[in-house]
Amino acid sequence: MVKSENRARLAVTMPRLSRYGGAESFAWRLSEALAARGHAVDFICARCETDPPEGVEPVVLGRFGAFRLVKILWFAYGAQRAQQRGNYDLVFGMGKTLNQDILRIGGGPISKFWELSRRAWPSGFARSFKMLRRRLSLGNWAIHVIDRVRMRRTPRIVCVSHLVRDWLVEAHPFLDKEAIDVVYNRPDLARFSPIGDQERLRLRDASAIREDQVVVATAATNFALKGVRHLVSMLTRLPEHFVLHVAGGRNPGKYERLARELGVAHRVKFLGRVDDMPAFYRAADVFVLATFYDACSNATLEALACGCRSLSSAMNGSAHFLPPRWVFPDPADEGTMAEMVLRAAGEPRPGPFEWPEDVASGLEPYVEMVERTLAARKRS
Repeated sequence: MVKSENRARLAVTMPRLSRYGGAESFAWRLSEALAARGHAVDFICARCETDPPEGVEPVVLGRFGAFRLVKILWFAYGAQRAQQRGNYDLVFGMGKTLNQDILRIGGGPISKFWELSRRAWPSGFARSFKMLRRRLSLGNWAIHVIDRVRMRRTPRIVCVSHLVRDWLVEAHPFLDKEAIDVVYNRPDLARFSPIGDQERLRLRDASAIREDQVVVATAATNFALKGVRHLVSMLTRLPEHFVLHVAGGRNPGKYERLARELGVAHRVKFLGRVDDMPAFYRAADVFVLATFYDACSNATLEALACGCRSLSSAMNGSAHFLPPRWVFPDPADEGTMAEMVLRAAGEPRPGPFEWPEDVASGLEPYVEMVERTLAARKRS
């Protein structure tokens, strides 16, 4: 606990107070950690979907309007009003808000997302219609304007990967790259860890995986963005005993149809929501994330930590931790991916993952950042 004389009034801004979702879970845990240090923490949100951490007070703005544009502007306006009323010593921003002292960027700018993700949809009408809808969305343009304003106003910006930092500076050239901090998400290495060969054989047997099968695994909520159609097509370039297991996502119908058209339906399993992800990674031989856009995939690092060979496209921030031979430049290049899967499957399984000591990660750097900022203000 911090000493009482160092107690500060803090606010964390995030549209949802929830433990579901990567950014939401992080915001919940950060507010918990700051409250545990003795600070008075308010959580400014549009809606509260779970109990707050001990010592954290929700400031619920409510949701206004039926359209996305109105909801975005309402939260930005309401959060600003709440900050003014709260007279906080420091505001930690995680939502689309105009003003904060520290801003955590969990994804790249919307302009970069548009540029990279367009190839996730097949060329022709599907892609053109998707891009048109994005361009015509007033909500998207509101986000674009808010981004430009807050990048100029925020004293300290933190990105979740070096790749996100590069995207951010590319979209906003007035930013000083060296002044932007990078703090990675860190998987729970106690939960995600390798197992012995015998235990792994029992796990594969329980999952009805034949001894001769090579399981290529991926995990996705957005099948299009994570390149699942290219992974299904990639199977046609691999030997018959290579199979694909897909965790997560909804409505795999069109990908199942694609697998039938290509004659590989018997080699593809869409598992839906998987509760035991460590077991999913441990049973697999090669994990592949063929993503067109990913700020910092937790799944890539979780699979690696479980002793699974992990391949990723270069458009993923956590590819920073993979050997260059396991990173491919184009998630649509099915031939290159197939060659890499074949090579990786013949390599030894990786051992326990050790986080590099020179790479900041987890909650602790943020807590230290907040308290150093508070101390510097007190001295000035």
